[in-house]
Amino acid sequence: MTDDDRTSATTGDHPTVVLVHGAFAESASWNGVIEQLTVDGYPVVAAANPLRGLADDAAQLRSLLDRVGGPMVVVGHSYGGSVVSVAADGHPGVRALVYVGSFLLAEGESTGELAGKFPGNELGPALDPVPVSDGRGGTVTDLYIQPERFRAVFAADVAPEIAELMVATQRPITSEALSEKATAAAWRTIPSWTLVTRQDLAVPPEAQVFMGRRAQSRIVEVDASHAVAVSRPGAVVDVIVQAARATA
Repeated sequence: MTDDDRTSATTGDHPTVVLVHGAFAESASWNGVIEQLTVDGYPVVAAANPLRGLADDAAQLRSLLDRVGGPMVVVGHSYGGSVVSVAADGHPGVRALVYVGSFLLAEGESTGELAGKFPGNELGPALDPVPVSDGRGGTVTDLYIQPERFRAVFAADVAPEIAELMVATQRPITSEALSEKATAAAWRTIPSWTLVTRQDLAVPPEAQVFMGRRAQSRIVEVDASHAVAVSRPGAVVDVIVQAARATA
């Protein structure tokens, strides 16, 4: 889809695009996507995903979705897809779901379980666990990507200077969030699109295809790393616009 196609496709009704980042990223990872969507006339909200626990993260996102109201296209990257599937379940304002290098969990599944279901995941061995306070007198384990392995595993097609910034700003996720099981699967009732990142070493492409087919999602593939929103924002925008057009 060309820039002209996107512009003509988005005249008229413009759903709000809600972007949900995943682990080891932050809202600014969507900046290139936001710039293009804004030019195309879409209102955009980049949610701050706490990365503390699936149920709590989904509850926070649900509050944001309630505030936006609708119509919305909700986009999840990586673990953000797990959060989206729970938070958007049954929400009347959500028109479409877009999963970007992401997880489409079924009820009773965890993000960690699906990450290890197929070969090719090089993220696990690159993680550093750090015990931290949970603020309630206990501890949780924060997970970070080792700086020297970040670009190779997470952002191999991102310019080195940008990857260095991503290392410094990476947001940790708790190990508990990755092991917590999903209680809902919004993709069962809401139309979905899946952008499969073929060079992904964090969420193996085979796993992405498996989950997308299971969800009867519209699957689009791109030769990109896990950090596709940074390296190939136009490819992400194209799928979001497809979802918006198809569900208008």
